This record gives sequence, C-alpha cells and structure tokens, in this order.
Amino acid sequence: MTIEIIPGDPRHPDATALLKASHALMEELFPPEDNFFLDIDDLCVPEISFFVAHEGDRILGTAAIADKGDYGEVKSMFVSPDARGKGVGEALLAQIEATARAVGHDALKLETGNVLHAAHRLYQRAGFTLCGPFGDYPEAASSIFMEKAL
Repeated sequence: MTIEIIPGDPRHPDATALLKASHALMEELFPPEDNFFLDIDDLCVPEISFFVAHEGDRILGTAAIADKGDYGEVKSMFVSPDARGKGVGEALLAQIEATARAVGHDALKLETGNVLHAAHRLYQRAGFTLCGPFGDYPEAASSIFMEKAL
C-alpha cells in the first residue's frame, strides 16, 4: 500500500484518537506551562489547514499548518507509534511545505519539545535550523524553536 496525504478533519474519530495520543504524550513529557498544542476545536478554523496520512482506510499521522501571515507554523505533527520509520512524517512535512509555498509564505516555523529527538532529526533533514521564540511563544525551558526559509 501507499501512504497518501490528504486534507482531513481533526474531528474524524481516527484523527481525534491520534491527536489525543499526541496530547497525552506532551502532557506526560512536559510541564503544563510548556505545552503549546492546539485543542481539536482550535484546529477547525479557517487559518489552519489540517492533513492526515493514510494507508488504505487507516490514518497513520496528522499535521497542520497555521497561516501566520508571512510565515506558516507547523502544528500537530504526530505519527502513530506503529507507523514510525515508514516515511509518514516526511510525507506530512512535505505537504505542509507545499501548502506554505502555494500560499506564498516566506518561511515555516515550529516549536517542539526538547526531548523529541526523532522530531528534531526529521526537521533538520528537511532543512530547518534552530531559531529563537517567535509569535506569542515565551522562552520555555523545554522548547526548541526552528525555522526554514522558503
């Protein structure tokens, strides 16, 4: 089977289950003040484009891009633990980048946790580099900020 990336609905039960698993992991790893994930309803606004990776009828991962004007922010990147290592994260990130380019963003930015080393490697392979806090993010001990010029 082939992994396909399509626009999705965060309220779809399978997407919601993955988002809740992601939220639970973030709550386990980081203090509440350092958790910046979007609630499911917050992903259902016009400024957010939400995507799912699926293989057949199974959703393997989620990703979103928030339109911040001149840049896009990567949000809600999560791959089911049993689908990791299959290129799902790379495919989702490629869709996010294509979406950002299509709407004319100058850059992509993101915030991720300091102990999410696999995510750091994914983003670095895709050309992201470290940067400082952006937007409304505070300086947070457990946050890593990254950007990529487009």
